[in-house]
Amino acid sequence: MKQMEVTILGQSYVLGCPDGGETSLLEAVGHVDREMSAIRDSGKVKARERIAVLAALNLAYALAERPLPAASSAAKAADGDGVDVDNLIHRLDQALGADGHLF
Repeated sequence: MKQMEVTILGQSYVLGCPDGGETSLLEAVGHVDREMSAIRDSGKVKARERIAVLAALNLAYALAERPLPAASSAAKAADGDGVDVDNLIHRLDQALGADGHLF
């Protein structure tokens, strides 16, 4: 496993990276850095930890919104294990209060 130094929101991190995974890791770092920068630049949230949590939630939400392959969707519907993303976001917004809403 290789180590790479990356910068997110102006801070350097040394991350482990499997051989051949450099491009994927750099893309992921870019997504996180852009999301965190956008939240910071909005001026509503100042604490780095809260910015990181909001960025993680926004990225996870975007990932959850991607269409699932047909087999996976059918399996989830049959099992009743589907996630109510709207309800989850509403609950997170309530917990975050004045710190800012996800969307």
